[in-house]
Amino acid sequence: MNDSLHAQGARFRLPRPLHPLAWASWLAAIVMLLTLTRNPLYLGMTLGAIALVRWRWVSAADEAEQVLSLSPWRFGLIVVTTAAIFNMAMVRVGMTVIFTLPAWIPLFGGAWTLEALLYGALNGLALTGLFAGFTVINRVVPVRALLRLIPRAFYPVAVVISIAVTFAPTTLQQIQQIREAQAVRGHRLRGVRSWLPLAVPLLEGGLERSLQLAEAMVARGFASGSERTERWPQLLVLAGFATVVVGWLLQLVWKQPMWGGGLLVVGAATLLFGLWRAGRHHPHTVYRPEVWRTRDWLVTAGALLVMAAYLLPVFDRNTIFYYPYPALSWPGFDWRIGMAMLGLLTPALG
Repeated sequence: MNDSLHAQGARFRLPRPLHPLAWASWLAAIVMLLTLTRNPLYLGMTLGAIALVRWRWVSAADEAEQVLSLSPWRFGLIVVTTAAIFNMAMVRVGMTVIFTLPAWIPLFGGAWTLEALLYGALNGLALTGLFAGFTVINRVVPVRALLRLIPRAFYPVAVVISIAVTFAPTTLQQIQQIREAQAVRGHRLRGVRSWLPLAVPLLEGGLERSLQLAEAMVARGFASGSERTERWPQLLVLAGFATVVVGWLLQLVWKQPMWGGGLLVVGAATLLFGLWRAGRHHPHTVYRPEVWRTRDWLVTAGALLVMAAYLLPVFDRNTIFYYPYPALSWPGFDWRIGMAMLGLLTPALG
């Protein structure tokens, strides 16, 4: 029994926290991968990596205290089933017919194929992976740490986002407090009318919090209208963004990988430099700065390895794109891309 307790304690001994930028790079790799591929083999590897990282970082206590009542696995069950049935009902392409409805039935009449069912399920798996990846970030990285990653040139946007993302948790916490206070007074929720003692204090508390927040922001001089001395950093940001779009179009539409890749690199560098330069006009101090450690380099390198394997024309990128129409076929697999995808497991190490 002591051995089992020791094993459980070792499982829930969380690793040392990672830098928010390392987590952001890991999430960017997840989003890019799940956006590009519908290969079931690569999707399965991605979901397995997310599950392992979640198992390693999210403890049982965090699972019990999770505000969201919908876990990633319940979400996946609902979304995969819904997407598969919806795609099979809407798409009339495929050679493997499961059954056929009369053609006179509007919208649903015709052949329901296995290919459409599979492709809808793959889209649902991609959405499930995105949801699971964001839930991992939500559990392991504080909102305040994520907001620090926003360029300093957009600090008003960061403040507005921080207010928006904390609104729902604060409201849920206030609802729980009001319900507990009403329960002490003997009040029970039985119908629509019984919700009135809950709605009125909730509205009053929300208005009071809004007024206090507005007064605090005015007292701290939020968006007080500082003088703008330089325009060229903003022009650099716009030019970099336009260059990135042109490079992306050259790669995907006009099939010019060399010119497109070069413009992507130049545009990204110009965009980052413009944001850095614009942020110099908004200096700020941090009470407790985040420390960049060796494991952060490892996680970032793993994420960059995955993105390079998918974006650069080094490996067989044809295996990334899987399309089950018009007839089912076995998906391709490049072992080099599979090895590169092991970089998604780096947050689970240590």
